[in-house]
Amino acid sequence: MKRNLFLSVICALLIILWVYAALSKLTEFRMFFFQLQRQPLPGWSIPLLKWGLPVVELITAVLIYFQRTRMKGLTISAFLMISFTLYVAFALSGAFGEIPCSCAGLISALKWKGHLVFNIFFTAISITGVYLQKHSGDHFVKHKTVVVEKYFPGQGNRQKP
Repeated sequence: MKRNLFLSVICALLIILWVYAALSKLTEFRMFFFQLQRQPLPGWSIPLLKWGLPVVELITAVLIYFQRTRMKGLTISAFLMISFTLYVAFALSGAFGEIPCSCAGLISALKWKGHLVFNIFFTAISITGVYLQKHSGDHFVKHKTVVVEKYFPGQGNRQKP
């Protein structure tokens, strides 16, 4: 019970994060695009990221929202957060030189160290969400049903009298 509540809180936080991140990029699109162009990224990737990041962030939020696709959404969230965290860590190390943050909204007010802490927190939340979803009761019920159906066809979905 507590595990499911904790997982629900994690999912809610991640949905808020991804919807906020996408909408802030889209509402401040010109600034986002300008800052994205100043990143140490290959030129060919900028047009893809310009639209791809907000779309992937929104899709991630939708996947997390629905129980059936939650594991995919949490996995994508963990991947995105690990990628963003590594990027911030490299930026802090000076590997890219002086670069602007391409974040929008309130998050853009953070300095690079603040971004790193923020990203580590949400990376941990995403990974914890993957773990909890993988070990939730629903996962075991589905697995048990598949095993029962394999060895006893027609018996997996029976209700106890």
